[in-house]
Amino acid sequence: MQQDQRKKSSAEMDFFTEYGDANRYKIQEVIGKGSYGVVCSAIDTHTGDKVAIKKIHDIFEHISDAARILREIKLLRLLRHPDIVEIKHIMLPPSRRDFKDIYVVFELMESDLHQVIKANDDLTKEHYQFFLYQLLRALKYIHTANVYHRDLKPKNILANSNCKLKICDFGLARVAFNDTPTTIFWTDYVATRWYRAPELCGSFFSKYTPAIDIWSIGCIFAEVLTGKPLFPGKNVVHQLDLMTDLLGTPSMDTISRVRNEKARRYLTSMRKKTPIPFSQKFPNADPLALKLLERLLAFDPKDRPTAEEALADPYLRG
Repeated sequence: MQQDQRKKSSAEMDFFTEYGDANRYKIQEVIGKGSYGVVCSAIDTHTGDKVAIKKIHDIFEHISDAARILREIKLLRLLRHPDIVEIKHIMLPPSRRDFKDIYVVFELMESDLHQVIKANDDLTKEHYQFFLYQLLRALKYIHTANVYHRDLKPKNILANSNCKLKICDFGLARVAFNDTPTTIFWTDYVATRWYRAPELCGSFFSKYTPAIDIWSIGCIFAEVLTGKPLFPGKNVVHQLDLMTDLLGTPSMDTISRVRNEKARRYLTSMRKKTPIPFSQKFPNADPLALKLLERLLAFDPKDRPTAEEALADPYLRG
């Protein structure tokens, strides 16, 4: 018992680096690691709440990483919604000279949608419906605030055993200052290709609208239905091939709005493909679910519904 206690104390000393609020939290276990640092579960001794503490080390080593972290913190402190993960506390060092690591305290969730999909053994049609409803409700709120997430994928959607979902990781999000399409350099765009809208394929400079997030939600919902990624492209060309194999060759008008010249040229020279009926691709799915999925996965961003319009779809009204 004493040995376990010593191990835990040692873990806390290793995790925290002389931060004043460290004694508020009792570290439980490591629940995630990445290039940014480490995430531990902990107990908030002031409230008794279970929390997740993300330690980001050497925050100023790369300016792009620092900007991404700052962006996420700023947005999550403003975006308060039941379907978005909540920042509870930010731990800073006693003095600016010691500012090397940062600790961000989030509400603790049990898993993520990627893990839920992998273990997809007892999900029902009601689960599918509830999952999509929560994601679209979160997106409606985010887009109403003129924020585009830009990196929606199953691993960025946290989950609990009661089927509660919460969107997280706003490090690539952007704020639009009006209703017109926003132009952005995509040099920091490292989001998984599989969930990226076709108008962004291969593009490092693009005008984008909230429709890019709607496409991602469509890809995620298709993955929930089948247990497999819908468009697991190995590169940009393969990605476009997979999209057009299902959706058919887009019109010349639609192709003209793809920003990347190589992608545009490739689509123009592509042999004519006929769309595959979604009922054939997803034979066991609810027909109403497939009608909505077709709208979410429209190749042309102009044809995709807004989150609010999707929430009014008959599939989610039933």
